[in-house]
Amino acid sequence: MLRVRSSVDKSTALRRQGSEVRILSDTIIMVGINLYNQPLIAAVISWIITQSIKVIIDTWKTKRFDFKHFISSGGFPSSHCAAVSALTVSIGIHYGFDSGLFAISLVFALIVIFDAQGVRQATGKQAEVLNIITKELYIKRGLKITRLKELLGHTPLEVFMGIIFGIVIGILVN
Repeated sequence: MLRVRSSVDKSTALRRQGSEVRILSDTIIMVGINLYNQPLIAAVISWIITQSIKVIIDTWKTKRFDFKHFISSGGFPSSHCAAVSALTVSIGIHYGFDSGLFAISLVFALIVIFDAQGVRQATGKQAEVLNIITKELYIKRGLKITRLKELLGHTPLEVFMGIIFGIVIGILVN
């Protein structure tokens, strides 16, 4: 309930309350639009499913649950490849495979896929070599060095399975 002292305060308070209601309704409308955005839903669902698969596989291998695997990169299957594949397929189905939006999404997907396998995998291998070198420095000189993360990129199988998951989920969502 608004407490006001004068008619001027009352009109100012009502205007302020009206703008807050407008902001809230605009936010609700934006969320509603995103709930019907099938390409976005396909990408998010494929990312959640593939990240969950990674957690399940890692929990099975290590016999312990670690939530960090849900938000980490690398591993089987590639969630990056799954998300961009689902997004691209969904855009193709929704807007047409001859649309400019599909072309943009396809180029974006190819860059992400190339990066997931090529660049990030090479970075992971470099991190592995640097960790060996720094371990030797630690042993010889007593330097305290933080290990670099080695599991950054994906193998061709991880990328391929990510693409397959993405395509299937992109089709199922539409």
